[in-house]
Parts: sequence; C-alpha cells; structure tokens
Amino acid sequence: MDFAETEEHQALRAAVAQIAKKFGPRYYAERAAERRPCAELWTALGEAGFIGVNIPEAYGGGGGGLTDLVLVCEEIAAAGTPLLLLVVSAAISAEMLTEFGTQQQRETWLPRLASGASKIVFAITEPDAGSNTHRLSTTAKRDGDDWVLNGTKYYISGVDEAEALMVVAKTGPDALSLFIVPTDAAGLDKHLLPVDLLLPERQFTLHFDDVRINKTALVGEEGAGFRQVFHGLNPERITGAALAVGVARYALTAAARYANERTVWSEPIGAHQGVSHPLAKAKIETELAALMTRQAAWQHDHGLPAGESSNMAKYAAAEAALAAVDAAIQTHGGNGLSTEYGLMPYWSLARLTRIAPVNREMILNFVAQHSLGLPRSY
Repeated sequence: MDFAETEEHQALRAAVAQIAKKFGPRYYAERAAERRPCAELWTALGEAGFIGVNIPEAYGGGGGGLTDLVLVCEEIAAAGTPLLLLVVSAAISAEMLTEFGTQQQRETWLPRLASGASKIVFAITEPDAGSNTHRLSTTAKRDGDDWVLNGTKYYISGVDEAEALMVVAKTGPDALSLFIVPTDAAGLDKHLLPVDLLLPERQFTLHFDDVRINKTALVGEEGAGFRQVFHGLNPERITGAALAVGVARYALTAAARYANERTVWSEPIGAHQGVSHPLAKAKIETELAALMTRQAAWQHDHGLPAGESSNMAKYAAAEAALAAVDAAIQTHGGNGLSTEYGLMPYWSLARLTRIAPVNREMILNFVAQHSLGLPRSY
C-alpha cells in the first residue's frame, strides 16, 4: 500500500474543495438550523461528477473506487459543508447496486445516482432491533409476481430527499433480502422523527403496511441479504470516517485561526499550552484516523478483507472529530457556543458519529473478538 496520493487524487481534492468553499460553513450552519437539505451543494457536486466518483463509467460515474469517494467526503467536510447522505446514498446504495443489482436496476438507478439527480437511502434500523440485525421484524412475502412488505423502520436519514429506499427485510426465518422501494409507494407512511441535532438531514420513522412492489425490486439473490448488507456496511463506515476526519480538519482550522487572532493578555491565546496542547493532540488523532481511513478504503477497493480496518477507522475518526470540535469550542470560549462562529452543528455531527452508523461499543466488541481473539461478549 502506497500512502502517497496520486496527482489525480490531489486534483480531486482541490476541485471538490473549490466547489464546497463556494457554499461554506455559513451556508451549512443556516441549513442545519432550518433542518433544510443542502440541495444546491449536492446539485453542484453532482454536475461536476463528484457524487458518483465510485460508480462505473458505463453508468455515468467516474469509474473510481471507494478511495475517491472518501476524498470527496473528507474535502466537503473540511470546507465546512459535510453531507451525511453521501455516506448513505453514494456509499451504501451505489456500492450495493453496483455489486449485486440486476442489469435493469443498474441502468435505471446508477446514472441518476451518479449525476446527483436521485438518492436512495438505506433502511435497516428498527425500534426493537438496533445493532442486532438478526432481530429485524420487517417482512417481505411473495404474492404472485409481487412482494408485500410489512413492518417499521426507525431513524432513517434523508427520506424526504430520496426517490427510493433500499429496504432490508426478512424473507424467511433466518433469511434477509434487499428491496428497492419508491418513497411514494402506496402503504408507506413516513413520519418525521424529531431530534435535537443541528443537522440539515432529517430522520424518519417508516411504517410499511402491505406495501406492494414488483419482483424486479429484489436486489441480488433472495435470502442473501446478510452478505449484501455487510458488503455495504464497510463503505458506510469508511465514508463516515472520512466525513468525521473532514469535520475535525475544519474545526482545527477554525480553532487555530481564532487562537492566532484572539489576544487577551500580551500575546495570542494560542501561545498558551492550555489552548495549544488540546488542539495539537486533536491534530495528531485526526491524522492517525485519516491514515486508517485510507487503509480501509484501499483494502475495500482491492477486494481484501476490510472489516477490521473499517471499524477501526470509524472509531478513530469519530473520537478525533469529537475531540477536535470540543477543543475548538473551548478555544473560542463563549464564542464557541455563538451562532456567529457556527461550531455547534459540527459538534452535533461529530457526536452522532460516535453512535452511527455503528456505536463505539459494538466496534470495541468487534475488535476484542475478531482482532484479539477474546470471547464474544454479547
């Protein structure tokens, strides 16, 4: 593995950053306060070809790998404009459709995902299942040439922005399958789930009441949902880590600027170790998380097992982002909580990454069991 970035990757970073900076942190903070999607930024990135960098060229994408999407996620966040739905639609849905979708599904959806014209959000979480996928209760049953879905999904991001859902449902006692379900399907009730996070993306509870979909909505092989889902979860964790790394970079840049400019006694506050050391520590942790994120993406792109590195990257990046934003807020003092300086939306996102898409405790369980060979604890 070569950690040196290619000229193409450096150019990709620069081009993405240039677009994101035209919108900037004030744009993002306003959208977060209003709980309104960053639609203009999404459109601009789609028109430039950056939403679909990991989608094959045959379907209108950039033909790159997850590494390319990681750079996009990191750079938009570093510019102060993180887009959570890149993790959901571009990483999970696009990756799984590319790998497991039928030719018709690829031709129908991948060009629209690549251009940014459509989003497909992922629907797996349920009120009584949480991290235990084996307890999912949403079912899909055959009825002639159709499937009929019943059940509830919980904390599903961006349903109001999406054209379709990728739903994980039980098709047998121990079998899961994936289905593409239009967000306007008859029998699908969508309810806004109020949360106190300052984010543009909104959360929903979904109720499937005899939602009927055609057999062509099945993604891949019936009953192979566990394998398909885990193929999508690594990209989700890797791009989520990239987003967190970008948030940390943004927070540290803002904090360093303020610490250099703010003078209370005879020198800038950044000269004091009580201010500088937490920022330096967060910088080190951010760079380490970025390295692990690149390793995980590289392993995924080369068809190597990436479960361990994906989980470690997500853990490290979430911790680094939260430490960086917290240090940035502390550096700003009272201004760290002010709307003018706009740091609180990034604290919301950084704090979220400790919980989703998988919480830090389950990652520690994974590492203890699979990396250290310790007995399973749950």
